[in-house]
Amino acid sequence: MKLRSKIHLYSSVLFTVLLLLANATVYTMFSSMMLERELNNLAAETRQSATALRQADHNAALVELLRAYVPLNGMLRWVPEGADGGGTLVTSASETDLSRQAAVYSSEQKQHRLNIAGKSYGFVSIPVIGGDGAVANVQATASLEELKELLRILRLVLISVSAAVLIPVLVSSVVLGKVLMRPISAMTRTMRQIARSGEFVKLKQQGRSRDELVEMGETFNEMIGLLEESFAKQEQFVSNASHELKTPLTIIESYASLLKRRGLDRPELFEESIEAIHSEAVRMKGMTEQLLLLATSRREWKVEREPLELLPFAEQTAEFFRSAYKRDVRVAALDLADVTVSTDQDMLKQILFILLDNARKYSSEMIQLEVGRVQNAGYIRVRDHGIGIPAEDLKQVFERFYRVDKARSRDQEPVGGAGLGLSLGRELAHAISAELVLESVPSIGTTATIVIPIQASAGRSQ
Repeated sequence: MKLRSKIHLYSSVLFTVLLLLANATVYTMFSSMMLERELNNLAAETRQSATALRQADHNAALVELLRAYVPLNGMLRWVPEGADGGGTLVTSASETDLSRQAAVYSSEQKQHRLNIAGKSYGFVSIPVIGGDGAVANVQATASLEELKELLRILRLVLISVSAAVLIPVLVSSVVLGKVLMRPISAMTRTMRQIARSGEFVKLKQQGRSRDELVEMGETFNEMIGLLEESFAKQEQFVSNASHELKTPLTIIESYASLLKRRGLDRPELFEESIEAIHSEAVRMKGMTEQLLLLATSRREWKVEREPLELLPFAEQTAEFFRSAYKRDVRVAALDLADVTVSTDQDMLKQILFILLDNARKYSSEMIQLEVGRVQNAGYIRVRDHGIGIPAEDLKQVFERFYRVDKARSRDQEPVGGAGLGLSLGRELAHAISAELVLESVPSIGTTATIVIPIQASAGRSQ
């Protein structure tokens, strides 16, 4: 069953049940109140009759009084104590059949409803003391057919009103189903269109209301926008990755073919080919590792935070870099501040290696490593005096495979990387709740800063 049909069915059934319950409650309460009212009125009339009847001094006067107070459509009876089945009675002209009913004496006052020969009556019995000191009952029986007819009319009115109300309810439930399903149907059509055409299409929002359906449509459009952006980046990523991996593979294949053809005849090619193959293999390995890490969900990264003193950490990293690349790397502690943070040491080291490697590639002078503190955060700053980055490219250098000078090939710019380092560095910084900030001036140099929050568990700077 479709959702539209469910909305129509459930709303109609629910409203019908509620309407029937409401009508049944109204009818039950009204009939009960009216019956009690009729019995109370009959009891009041019977008490008035009893006041007059107990003063009768002989049977003829009793009969006259009974005739005077008999209900319009009923019977009035005088029942002495011990006279069950007998007594003196008078009936109205329309209710002579009531005289066949046997009298039953009762020492307590009673009032209730009776059904006699298919008709409804109210019955009241009041014990009294007669003028001669004898105890008797004054019993009145009155027809409730007028009340019965009134209740029948009430039932017809309630049924008619219910039927009249249910018709617009059924129609409105259909309209409600269409209104609720309109954005959902539009969303379904849009998703089918996207599946068939492969193009991302957004919903056309109509109206200015701010209900949940409009919010759902806006959320759907935002999701489509994110998917479109993600898909475009994925296409670009796949294209760039295939191009970047194709280059070292082509070089390796070319040198391997050269060795295969002329390696034995020309031994001088051996060292050049092996060096080129090894260099490209190492570069391709590093690129592949970065690609795999970037492709892994950040939730799968295991971040192990522990207290870390930034100054000894920076000195240790700088010493390793000096030994590996024979470059002058100097460490400076600003304001003589030894800062302790809580972070993942391996991830922070990987970020610092990426920044130092970029400084090594794009500058030939001394690299400066600064450690300091600003407000509630510690930082490590890598400063070089190289070629710098133009302002228009500064915001895009964190994108994957983006290189500042895209016109130059790798053969013309051997120092260039694959364009993954800064992108990976930013992802790692986010994973350890740090921030990676880049500042650069062309022909003067670049400054990269890793800002790490100081948590309470990490201790305070000395």
